[in-house]
Amino acid sequence: MRKGIAVSPGVVVGKAYCIHDIFVNPKTRRLAEDSIFAELRRYEIARERTAADLHALHQKVASQVGAEQAAVFHAHETILHDPAFTAKVRARIVDHHEAAPAALEHVLAEYTALFTRMEDEYLRERLVDVRDVIIRLSGHLSPVLSQDPETISGPIVLVASELLPSQVVALGQREVAGIVTQSGGQTSHAAILARSRGIPAVSGVPGILRTVKNGDTVVVDGSSGHVIVNPDSETESAYRKLQREFVHLKDVLAENRDLPAVTADGVPIELLANINNVEDARAAAAMGAAGIGLFRTEYLFLTHSSVPDEEEQLAAYRAIIEASPHNRVCIRTLDLGGDKTIPYLGHDREANPFMGWRSIRLSFEHPQFFTTQIRAIVRSARNTDGSQADVRIMFPMITTLEEIRRVRAMVHRVRRALSAEREVVDSVPIGLMLEVPAAAVSIESLLDVVDFVSIGSNDLVQYLMAADRDNPKVSHLCQPLSPPVLKVLASVIAACHRARKPVTLCGEMAGHPRAFVLLIGMGLRSFSMSPAFIPLIKDVARHLTIPDAEDVLAGALRLKTTSAVNRFMADQISRLAPNLRILDSA
Repeated sequence: MRKGIAVSPGVVVGKAYCIHDIFVNPKTRRLAEDSIFAELRRYEIARERTAADLHALHQKVASQVGAEQAAVFHAHETILHDPAFTAKVRARIVDHHEAAPAALEHVLAEYTALFTRMEDEYLRERLVDVRDVIIRLSGHLSPVLSQDPETISGPIVLVASELLPSQVVALGQREVAGIVTQSGGQTSHAAILARSRGIPAVSGVPGILRTVKNGDTVVVDGSSGHVIVNPDSETESAYRKLQREFVHLKDVLAENRDLPAVTADGVPIELLANINNVEDARAAAAMGAAGIGLFRTEYLFLTHSSVPDEEEQLAAYRAIIEASPHNRVCIRTLDLGGDKTIPYLGHDREANPFMGWRSIRLSFEHPQFFTTQIRAIVRSARNTDGSQADVRIMFPMITTLEEIRRVRAMVHRVRRALSAEREVVDSVPIGLMLEVPAAAVSIESLLDVVDFVSIGSNDLVQYLMAADRDNPKVSHLCQPLSPPVLKVLASVIAACHRARKPVTLCGEMAGHPRAFVLLIGMGLRSFSMSPAFIPLIKDVARHLTIPDAEDVLAGALRLKTTSAVNRFMADQISRLAPNLRILDSA
């Protein structure tokens, strides 16, 4: 049994499927002599397709973003066509009888060892470019979740070092029943993906890839944070019983999709969904969401083969709006940076990327690119049939009053330009995502220039606690139920109420029963969460009265440690909704 961080509740027993670094199960068996020529040809086809991708990207980025940003793809083409690079890959195939993906893995390891010894920092950082080229080549050789001949049938438990945003789309190709990662915390990308699909998951299990191999039976207990590899028959039988109870409870909760979201004493609660794509929007509708509280547009860019232009973005946004409940969507502009990067907006290494050149700061650096996205969002507020959709635009990582004034001015200029082009332009409410402590402290002045506020608790927690949310070594600090976080949230919610400005919490804590009860006690009535958690939170609300929530909040605020708050809230959930304990986690 291994202990990690419980990030998505529930229990599952399944067969392990391991992702090792950027390569998924590269074939390690020696190729037969008569297969070498075919493998060389397969690699050449992948090279030709990669070259075509890079050439098209270079042209498109140059026209839409600028020649300087497009230069990175020219550099990647140079690496792809470098004779030494090509010779190394071919030598691994011919001399070592390796399949192309395995050959690329060895070549990357060789370049990594070479570049890390270099004293020149600029040259060391070019390893990023080599890695990008190899990832692109590998993608043409095999899909992200490729299969070895010894296929693993049925649902799988995905075991990985980490789960990157660029891998999210590929996961849709397989039935993933559970997720275990070596790194990451409660709000890592793996955690968010797992929660959005209602998949039990555990993060922060060091060295798990050295313990597990493809096909091993793995138990994932996403409520306690336990992972068991190859359990004995008695243990497996006990966890399979828990798994059946978990699935049954989810089925029962899903039946409440058409019931109103109200507390036990009849107070309406607004339950919205966080989404990345059209499939998520459809899932939100199926789960009974009242609308989309957060559409993360960066996933459109992270998973797009090139740069989506204005018309492509407009089509994507309209598809999301049409699939969303009541055509209601809050669209967040690009939240790139940190661990979410696209080459044409730069990926220079920073000492602290999560607190550096990212999000709205990066968007300001590329005003033409940013304006294109704003134009597409504003235009999407008018449906193709001429009717008006309920579209709102939200800007991430706003820190100062000057920043929100700047984005308001940009939206105003876009609307004026569209009107001059004889477009029908509707008014689009403008909001900020509150995730920087400085914005929380100065919330009163920011409220004067926004139409609504969405609290992004994932980043707000890590910035308040100075603890990287993806680092398991500091996960004990990065906790949404810590007393300082609760006090800041209560203060922000109260300020929004005084100013009569709508406020929603759209971080992952919105889908946690423990946090939900406390937030109701603070007066919050609008929540945006992973679609899979809407039935659960709707059920929690129906067990809860407003006086109950206020009493629980008062008790929690008297406690001085995070562990004490968690113990207290676990007891409260057991008291208020004992049938939901299997879906409760810290």
